[in-house]
Amino acid sequence: MDAIFTRTSVRKYTDEKITSEQIELLLKAGMAAPSARNIQPWEFIVIQDRKTLNTISELGSFAYMLKDAPLAIVVCADTDKEIPPQAGKNYWIQDCSAATQNIMLQASEIGLGSVWIGTFPKEEMYKPLAQLLGLPANIIPVTTISIGHPDGELHPKDKFDKKKIHYEKWETKGD
Repeated sequence: MDAIFTRTSVRKYTDEKITSEQIELLLKAGMAAPSARNIQPWEFIVIQDRKTLNTISELGSFAYMLKDAPLAIVVCADTDKEIPPQAGKNYWIQDCSAATQNIMLQASEIGLGSVWIGTFPKEEMYKPLAQLLGLPANIIPVTTISIGHPDGELHPKDKFDKKKIHYEKWETKGD
């Protein structure tokens, strides 16, 4: 549970490299995520090339931290993997989001920092990223995760708020 409660968004990194063993562990965590009907629509693109990271950092104002990050993992969805027989009833956004969260929790567990960069559904972000990465039409970049060794002290937030809890039915809570 420590990884859940100590995880925080990290946007500034040292120049220390991420090992191949750490990357594999992050990817294993991503692939351990729950998936509707176990379809596992995810695909992962590991990016360590400085030029590519810099290019992605310029695609959207929320991706700026990639200019200093040693690693990004782009979590993509294979949109051809639908839940039969309900064509069009796919859960790839949820499945890829769960994989993203698992990767970020694993990063925290091994002392790395990360931040979730919203990619899909922002066309100005995901379409140029798909083009840059040479993705086929059925593969959509859903999230981008910036990962590195944190540069500075971490300050996790306590986000627990009893006002957001409802039992049995919706009730308006007073201050």
